[in-house]
Amino acid sequence: MHIFKSTPIYEVLFTCAKYAILTDMKTVTRFAPSPTGYIHIGNLRSAIYPYLIAKQEQGTFILRIEDTDRARYVEGATELIEDTLKWIGLDWDEGPEKGGENGPYFQTQRQEIYIEWAKKLITAGRAYADPTPSEQIAKYREEASKNKQAFLYRNYRPDNTPEWEPGMPLRFKAEPKERKYHDEVFGDKVMLPETQDDIIIIKADGLPTYNFAHIVDDATMGVTHIFRGQEYLPSMGNYLAIYEALGLDTPKFVHLPHILAPSGNKKLGKRDGAKSAVDYRADGILPEAMLNFLACLGWNDGTEDELYSKEDLIKKFSIDRIQHAGARYDEQKLIWLNGQWIRRLFAEDAKALYERTKDFWPENNADDDYKFKIFSIIYDRLKTLGDLKTMTSYFFEDPTVDMSMIESNKALKKLSEHEIQDILRQAIDKLRSIEDWTADNLQNALNELLESTGHKPAELFGLIRLSVSFAPFSPALHDTLSVLGRERSLARLNAVITAYSRD
Repeated sequence: MHIFKSTPIYEVLFTCAKYAILTDMKTVTRFAPSPTGYIHIGNLRSAIYPYLIAKQEQGTFILRIEDTDRARYVEGATELIEDTLKWIGLDWDEGPEKGGENGPYFQTQRQEIYIEWAKKLITAGRAYADPTPSEQIAKYREEASKNKQAFLYRNYRPDNTPEWEPGMPLRFKAEPKERKYHDEVFGDKVMLPETQDDIIIIKADGLPTYNFAHIVDDATMGVTHIFRGQEYLPSMGNYLAIYEALGLDTPKFVHLPHILAPSGNKKLGKRDGAKSAVDYRADGILPEAMLNFLACLGWNDGTEDELYSKEDLIKKFSIDRIQHAGARYDEQKLIWLNGQWIRRLFAEDAKALYERTKDFWPENNADDDYKFKIFSIIYDRLKTLGDLKTMTSYFFEDPTVDMSMIESNKALKKLSEHEIQDILRQAIDKLRSIEDWTADNLQNALNELLESTGHKPAELFGLIRLSVSFAPFSPALHDTLSVLGRERSLARLNAVITAYSRD
């Protein structure tokens, strides 16, 4: 394949991309977010599916930053996107930081490419400069509204348009007709003429619109599968018209059903309680759980399985199992999955999971050995790593004696103050006699104490548990006492006796 220096850049890129596709049909997918803030979980799901297909078929997954909307651009958002993808485990093959043969990967750096492709449309008579003031366009809209007609700019297309030059909007010249295509999720579709219009493809600032730029980018990068939300379906008429005008073959279209609000009757939005991936990460949601949860929002492999690792998803994911209907967002399911993943990862490598907890403990001066002992007895009660702050504070500082917790406890409220003190004195005597303060020895001593006092487990163990923790929940009593240590455990039991003696 010979390409001469005089060949326009758009023809070079297109020829290379088309040649690559024809020679090996390599699967190429992309995630193309806009750097306008944090990544909404719906956007993140749109990155997961193309990643899985690319990895499954030994293809290429591209990260492309669509940063042409400068009014909504947020400083630092690109880095946030990259960090979120790394956190959830979606390592891109080409894109920012990594480079690749299809760069640049920022749309603002591809302006020359878009201009070359736009000139091709101008030459073919399929694009025109539009000097019409925005005020006049607003009047056209009002006129269409008064006539109870859908506004189509092509009905007001100006005559004798000037030669286009940068600084002037450039519009695509529509040739409306019935256009058919196949969507991998929604099946065969038909776009009617009324869905096609003279849309702007190059703005007055010289940057392209999404409607034009993504088609050029996908073509020059050899993208074979386009994954995006179903909200783009109404625009397919215009997209198909541009593909045709540019002489491009269409890729596979995979439009994803909406993620619905918990009520199930509308698209999920910020007001419905959905947080960003960054917020969930800060709350202690594991990336394995988030990936698992989002991948299954609108997809399943036909089994009853619920836990999927990234490797499982790469192996099992298939486009034909994406459901047509929207998937209801259930945050409780995410939290449940997170608890399951905490237990699974602890079993696989407890120390590695512990290393991820660094930012979630309450303020303390304890060493890692002590905290790992705590983690080892409490991990199976955690729903998120963030629970560590509220569930472990009594391991680091003595809790305030709260007799109301004892008096409101279902099993303990029938006991008199004298009985409570008597039980605690017997417990102190028994526990003090243990020579080797281990979990097993503590369990044996507690069982013997249960037999000698004649109290029910809920009374005896419940009272001791509350006295050493004053927490709503705690690990198994013998494990808790073992980690707290002899001196601290006995001191807390004595503190409760003292509190009752003062009354």
